[in-house]
Amino acid sequence: MSLYSFGIEPISCHAWNKDRSQIAISPNNHIVQIYEKTDNQWKKIHDLTEHNGIITGIDWAPNSNRIVTCAVDRNAYVWTLKDGVWKPTLVLLRINRAASCVKWSPLENKFAVGSGSKTISICYFEKENDWWLSKHIKKTIRSTILTLDWHPNNILLAAGSSDFQCRIFSAYIKEIEDKPSLTPWGSKMPFGELLFEASESGGWVHGVCFSPNGQYLAWVSHSSTVTIADATKDKSVTQLKTEFLPFLSVLFVNENQLVAAGHNCCPYLFSYTNANSIQLLGRIGIQKQNARGNMSAMQHFRNLDKKATTDNEDTALDTLHQNTIRQLRIVEVEKANVTKFSSTGVDGALVIWDTKP
Repeated sequence: MSLYSFGIEPISCHAWNKDRSQIAISPNNHIVQIYEKTDNQWKKIHDLTEHNGIITGIDWAPNSNRIVTCAVDRNAYVWTLKDGVWKPTLVLLRINRAASCVKWSPLENKFAVGSGSKTISICYFEKENDWWLSKHIKKTIRSTILTLDWHPNNILLAAGSSDFQCRIFSAYIKEIEDKPSLTPWGSKMPFGELLFEASESGGWVHGVCFSPNGQYLAWVSHSSTVTIADATKDKSVTQLKTEFLPFLSVLFVNENQLVAAGHNCCPYLFSYTNANSIQLLGRIGIQKQNARGNMSAMQHFRNLDKKATTDNEDTALDTLHQNTIRQLRIVEVEKANVTKFSSTGVDGALVIWDTKP
């Protein structure tokens, strides 16, 4: 594991470039900061300052090297690097509430933006007019979209919202792509078609993620549950109620294992089998040593001198993150298995983890 600090401000979201040499973060304000890694240190090289509201989503397309951002100012921008400068292009979202999340599709020919206007904007580039247009998905959505994830086929889109629902929609745009083939999630896929809806979460759905081949959809909610829907078993739903504080982000590390993290300040590894069972495999990372049990003689006398007691009143958590983890991202993949992933949180820290409990 590697721990890096970007200050004391919470990191609201982050995204990596293709070779993981650069990272884009937003320190809970209207600016996106881009850092480059040199000699195990992160140096800031760019500030993206077009937004005038708190940044809520960043995604970095690996192949086209374009960054898309969204914010509470109800805007989204696509950033393109030209002559060493990031140039923004405004996206026509047509929403009347804050944008809440953004995600490039796997082929990078479109992206989705969730918002507080009970709407998902599917945005694509129109060459004739040289701008980014959007089509809206509104069917059955009754509250703010909190999280999004694309199916590997570039057509299906999963969305979690604060109406306790997890849904899968068709985001097929006939103007820019061929007619989609059949999937286990559904056969008829006109734009905006609702293919799956589940209300088993019991709370706000904070994170959604498709498995690598798209067979499973996992989501985590504010009821401290981890839920998985299986497309090959008539979209059956399996749920695990945990004893932890609510998770905010979830990530498949391979077809049968996933990582979730949130208010417990550390990631946990789960497994799912065809037996319709979700199992907790353990916590990822090594606990810090108990300070009381390993207090040095010098620390013993310092406490006696300062506090008239030998008690070590260390309030630090035994986790690398010292506050809530907001987001997980893939860092390294080998043979379809995620070997490293990153987390950012309210403590202003970035941690790169190995996928071993």
